[in-house]
Amino acid sequence: MSVNTVPCTVKPTVTLQIGDAETDSSRPGVYVIDVTLPIGQTVNIQEISFKNYYTAYVSVRLLRRDGEGAAKWTTCLRNHCLMPSPHTEEGSQDYCSVYRQQMLIEPDNVTSVRLILRQPSSAWLNFSVEDIKIHPCLNEDSEWDIPDWLSDLTQVDQLCDLQGLPDPQTVSSSIQQMWALTEVMQTNQTTASIGRFDVDGCYDINLLSFT
Repeated sequence: MSVNTVPCTVKPTVTLQIGDAETDSSRPGVYVIDVTLPIGQTVNIQEISFKNYYTAYVSVRLLRRDGEGAAKWTTCLRNHCLMPSPHTEEGSQDYCSVYRQQMLIEPDNVTSVRLILRQPSSAWLNFSVEDIKIHPCLNEDSEWDIPDWLSDLTQVDQLCDLQGLPDPQTVSSSIQQMWALTEVMQTNQTTASIGRFDVDGCYDINLLSFT
């Protein structure tokens, strides 16, 4: 799953039901959730992620702008299965993703996403999807995901005057030589004990104290 997400607004769920919703006591089998982007903003979608809650199938429609700025609804995914069997628990509360490669069209210049949820089984009192997120496409050469403060630091580093500083290769070579010399000294270090006042096997009279 992609980490980057775009800001969006998830609107309240709308029920699709045949007949009068007030007098018809049958449970609706279709819900619609619209997800809108800020006004004037479009996105090229890489992934749509959400947490399932007893939805058996999901279809996705996109509101896209063409080159002239006109917006049109287009279906990009039809009856994608979220539960292998609508009557059993399997897959009912999984985290799911719909990827760009699974869509019937290229999800570019999108201003709104519509999720159409279906649950034909009467075994569940309610169904929905939660934690809906839209993940944008990121070009390899894009600077969109680079923080401004990091870009500023990079520019400052490029402007720094390096004149008068030692050559990095020379410093690195010297450090390696010092490290190698330390290793040799540690390896050849004597293990013989040295007496407190012993000098070449004898005692220096000047080092002795009388009490």
